Amino acid sequence: MVRSVSSTAARNLGTAVLALTLLAAPAAACTTSDSPASASGSRPAQPATRAAVPRLSVKTLATGLDHPWDVQPLPGHRLLLTQRDRAALTLWRHGRTTNVGFDNSHIWVSGETGLLGLAVDPDFKHNRRIYTCQGWSLAGGGHDVRVVSWRLDKGYTHATLKRTLLTGLPSTSGRHGGCRLLITRNGALNVGTGDAATGTNPESLTSLGGKTLRLDRRTGKPWRTNPFRHAANGATRYITSYGHRNVQGLAQRSNGQLWSIEQGTSRDDEVNKIKEGGDYGYNPVPGYNESVPMTDDALPGKQIAAKWSSGPSTIATSGGTFVPNGRRWGALRGTLAIGVLKGEEVLFAKFTKKAGRLVSTTAPAELKRYGRIRTVVDAPNGDLLITTDNGGGDDVLLRVKPA
Repeated sequence: MVRSVSSTAARNLGTAVLALTLLAAPAAACTTSDSPASASGSRPAQPATRAAVPRLSVKTLATGLDHPWDVQPLPGHRLLLTQRDRAALTLWRHGRTTNVGFDNSHIWVSGETGLLGLAVDPDFKHNRRIYTCQGWSLAGGGHDVRVVSWRLDKGYTHATLKRTLLTGLPSTSGRHGGCRLLITRNGALNVGTGDAATGTNPESLTSLGGKTLRLDRRTGKPWRTNPFRHAANGATRYITSYGHRNVQGLAQRSNGQLWSIEQGTSRDDEVNKIKEGGDYGYNPVPGYNESVPMTDDALPGKQIAAKWSSGPSTIATSGGTFVPNGRRWGALRGTLAIGVLKGEEVLFAKFTKKAGRLVSTTAPAELKRYGRIRTVVDAPNGDLLITTDNGGGDDVLLRVKPA
């Protein structure tokens, strides 16, 4: 069954909760649960569509992976993956995986940090550029998280470092390293960062931690229309939004809206619609006090409430994408497909087009069989690509489409 319920804004959850309404759905393979492991603490509003949720066909493309953090399509039906702890760039084609040679000697791997986010240049066929975000060991000792660009050779066998685009993303033990990359349709490279488990980072406009950032992918300079582009501090000029804890997903909607997916503490995983210059209200001080709300409206100024929140418990949301609008996706078209780690599922959340108000959530049973889901990416043909994150070399790459 699929559930939809009415909602109004409720600041303590970051979205809204009102009365449950039950709605019949023709596809029995899809379920939406009100348990904390698969449903939001802010429940949906009126149903936007009575189209059926399609049964899903799931194909395993690759096995033997270890913490595959991101995946992106390349020309010639190729896929490129990052494996976090192995610090490996892995190429998939026609059912086979091979590692791309590149200098990974400086990549710093610890805890949640390693080789993380991946993006492919829209002009890849001409410039062969790819972008990664990773932990990095510094020459004089210590480490940070940084964004770099590489050039992939014509044989797809080797990547050469071309430019270091952004350095100084904070890192401590490796906890909350971020670091999702997304090139939006205006050509900007967007970066979602973690707060490095340091309480002062999210609300500080001089720290790159706990932020969404935007830069020119060619030069590494702050994007020309960033909200704080005239700030005296160099780091501030990169900031699009602040007050985040650990941004794990970035997705652009067909109408151009930028959305983030954020992990909570023991509560309040969040999906946020990004407003330029917006404060999303995470301020775990003094120290690193994780009992505070993810969106603390007691702070000075205006804090922006989440569009979806897991409520009093966490399911550990991660990377996601908006499902294509093609008819074959039925009731799932246009939803935000979110990888869920702790809850071990893919959560499809439907939001209204302009305001982004939550309408419904559903978690298909076909995607509850693979353990922890790290990310969901849209393929050029409208299918979805999914990576698991169970560790131990047992992870897989999946292709999902309506049956």
